[in-house]
Amino acid sequence: MNILADENISRLLVERLRQEGHQVRYIAEIARGSNDPTVLEIANQQGSLLMMDDKDFGELVFHRHLPASGVLLVRLAALSPIEETEVVVQIINLYSEKLLHAFTVITPQGVRIRPV
Repeated sequence: MNILADENISRLLVERLRQEGHQVRYIAEIARGSNDPTVLEIANQQGSLLMMDDKDFGELVFHRHLPASGVLLVRLAALSPIEETEVVVQIINLYSEKLLHAFTVITPQGVRIRPV
């Protein structure tokens, strides 16, 4: 899967997804400091799933109606970085194509997938 990881996503998670065979571009490596609309546009240009832990992207997608090829909001702050990595990798591998053209939220309580 093509994934664009926002710079607030841990390098541990980025590297693990790469090891799993996903094509992951990391904003911290390619466009550090980009604002949220720019990050969303980069993801859309690449047809990538945008992964972040910033709720502001919900505002962009649902209230400002900006297009999204897929958004994955990771809300697992209570977990250790290793636990978070395992959960996210499992969810991406399990749901893969369902994550495209959807706004997905991962929380300790579960996964919510909403088409966009």
